[in-house]
Amino acid sequence: MGDPLDEFRLIADLFAPLARGFPGALNLTDDAALLPGEPGVDTVVTVDAMVAGVHFLPDDPADLIARKLVRVNLSDLAAKGAVPFAVLLAAAFPRGVAPAWLTAFADGLGCDLAQYGVALIGGDTVATPGPLTLSLTAFGRVPAGQAILRSGARVGDLIWVSGTVGDGALGLDAARGLLGFLAPDQAAFLADRYRLPRPRTELGPKLMGLARSGMDVSDGLVQDLGHLCRASGVGARVAAAEIPLSPAARAVVAADESRLASVLTGGDDYELLFTAAPEATQALHRCSQATGVPLTAIGRIVEGGGVSVFDADGRVMALGQGGWRHF
Repeated sequence: MGDPLDEFRLIADLFAPLARGFPGALNLTDDAALLPGEPGVDTVVTVDAMVAGVHFLPDDPADLIARKLVRVNLSDLAAKGAVPFAVLLAAAFPRGVAPAWLTAFADGLGCDLAQYGVALIGGDTVATPGPLTLSLTAFGRVPAGQAILRSGARVGDLIWVSGTVGDGALGLDAARGLLGFLAPDQAAFLADRYRLPRPRTELGPKLMGLARSGMDVSDGLVQDLGHLCRASGVGARVAAAEIPLSPAARAVVAADESRLASVLTGGDDYELLFTAAPEATQALHRCSQATGVPLTAIGRIVEGGGVSVFDADGRVMALGQGGWRHF
């Protein structure tokens, strides 16, 4: 498999062969799988794990940890165009966890399940001597054959992203108290975006028939766009000046231009990243108006492979490896 260990090579070499014979597994190249359901409907299934100190700060409030767990999974469903309906929870709680913490965790879980119209239908709980480890499996429905996959991008497509980019990565720094130069309200905004993603559950289903390919931004815009390009056999050109930033993120970059690389490569945004034919632009603007979620075209799909990001002077930016890597 090579050294150092790479998450995607690990999946391709060891686990993708186990999915052969099940077309809905999509060769383990996507964020979800498709199960045949009732006539005319596919069930979309996704699972994400979160570990204390890796995906959230160990002292984050229990209710916010639970809500983030729900939201990162619903974001994967939204990227497929699916409407969520159920989840399974597997939780490894540290030995001696306080009852009040567990109550707050359950309250947060219930809050978001009610908000998004989703039911908890089962799972498992165990005790662990290690860090808090959580896993949620989420189920959604999409019209048969209409799920938005990573593999549909075509040369000439415009590349779109919802909301703003970079708030999640900068929000981690804000939560750690590393952005003391920001106004308190700006730092609080970024920390909140890290702790509480906004899954685009209303927008995602409206993109069916418009988006040719899509996924959500969890590991970083450039890295995730690279995943989409590999699945589609294409390349991408992105204009850094077109990438939408929140006022708080702009303030950080204005204070330290080198942080633009973190904005482009950092994770935890959970915005939708998708491609669409230029002819779909007006329809996408209508989707944006209907949902209240801004959509921004940031580049174009091209022949070849890889992702190139260009600065305002037309030069390719050196971003390094970038993106979140588990190994």
